[in-house]
Amino acid sequence: MKSTKANSKFSIDFVILAIAILAISTSGPLITVTAAPAIAIAFWRCFLGAVATAPFAFKNGLRNINRKTFTTSISAGLLLGIHFAVWIPSLRFTTVAASTAMVATQPAWAALIAKIRGESFPNKVWFGIFVALLGAVLLTGTDFSLDRRAVIGDLLALLGAIFAALYVTVGSSARTKLTTAQYTVIAYFAAAFTLLVLALITGINLTGFSRQAWFYIFLLTLLAQILGHTLFNVTLRSLSATVVSMGILFEMPCSTIIAALAIGQVPPWQTIPAIVLLMIGMFFVVTGYKTK
Repeated sequence: MKSTKANSKFSIDFVILAIAILAISTSGPLITVTAAPAIAIAFWRCFLGAVATAPFAFKNGLRNINRKTFTTSISAGLLLGIHFAVWIPSLRFTTVAASTAMVATQPAWAALIAKIRGESFPNKVWFGIFVALLGAVLLTGTDFSLDRRAVIGDLLALLGAIFAALYVTVGSSARTKLTTAQYTVIAYFAAAFTLLVLALITGINLTGFSRQAWFYIFLLTLLAQILGHTLFNVTLRSLSATVVSMGILFEMPCSTIIAALAIGQVPPWQTIPAIVLLMIGMFFVVTGYKTK
């Protein structure tokens, strides 16, 4: 009886994982068509995500929140804010396919950070990192020959992947002590504060957008920020972190298809081999490195 229930939950979570992938895959296309500054989109995405999660975060009190977990969550949130501050603008310069492929290299950077911290992993991971690096170099070189402006987007997305890896690494200890909702609220508010400071420094307006732009921002928050990430966390009850990480890699092809069908953005065929190399590399990294 228990085995049947476990298998049922396992099957349901695969469906939930598929829904989560589709939800998060709308991020790139929605950002691309939103007529608002990239920093403003990032700020409202984090702020609204935090506000929506807040009612569920502290219903059982604050007993498991101490200075260390709070400080760690804040630090992770600052890194998340920087991640959005560099990745979202990348979509103003390069295609959804190239940007999501570059930012999908996050597991490789996370593995390298773990190596620096003294962890070890098999040669399969090193091979994956090498293949992904080859794909990144090829993609950047191809974009340089086609549109030099796109190289800026590629580099911003790659930088976004590095900060995403730092965010996950720094926040990992806090996530074992806090509930998902608690960690999410603290980190998202910290990310929103970071983006608010950046907006004030650079003079970027956070309001005054069209109704259509606000609709896209709310839709982005609902689908990618709240639904997508929440459902990924739900699937961890029966699926391994490696399986979930592999699922996240499908964001790139799904985003590319959505961008092609919804906004008519088809990536240049010359970039496809490089993007495929990036995905193959990440496959070896994710399956070779034991995800926590």
